[in-house]
Amino acid sequence: MKPKFSKQDVKIEKVTPLYEGFLSIYKYQLKHRLFGGGWSPIIDREIMDRGDAVVVLPYDPRTDELVVLEQFRVGAMNNQQGPWLFEFVAGMFDADESAEEVATRELYEEAGLRTQRLQKALSYYSSPGGTNERLTIYIAEVDASQASDFGGLAEEHEDIRVTKLPFEQAITMLEQGQFNNAASVIGLQWMQLHKQHLFTE
Repeated sequence: MKPKFSKQDVKIEKVTPLYEGFLSIYKYQLKHRLFGGGWSPIIDREIMDRGDAVVVLPYDPRTDELVVLEQFRVGAMNNQQGPWLFEFVAGMFDADESAEEVATRELYEEAGLRTQRLQKALSYYSSPGGTNERLTIYIAEVDASQASDFGGLAEEHEDIRVTKLPFEQAITMLEQGQFNNAASVIGLQWMQLHKQHLFTE
């Protein structure tokens, strides 16, 4: 099934920067075609320009282990268990990097790992009602025994604890709500569906 409309069915009248920084916010004045026919009135929408990101689930098929990260996240300050979340390798694009290059770089920076094979899982918009951020998830074949104990870059104020977990333990944590950020939940659920076909060639 194809969407009814495309980019050509939106007319942007004006874009006003409200704040520009690590997270930038822009006010769009636009109109778009309506399903019932005709055009909407000009409406205001504010968008946070976060930039695109890559997420990597490091997986060792020989030991059936995932390499999991734990780190502080300011957006989770109201989390009942505290703002240290279980998640996976992730990072933003630098300059003209490809998604695969981001995955490879971040895998080493955050977990001390190298990979020869990356399997793209999927891409999705994190919250398209308010941000244009798009995430691409990869599964990386790794030797989990080579993972570092701690990772991250000091200049980026990253403080990451690195842990190896059996895949089934990670799924139990998912079911118990211990993975509670979108990329980790989506990545683990994708692996549940496709794991038997990963890195089989």
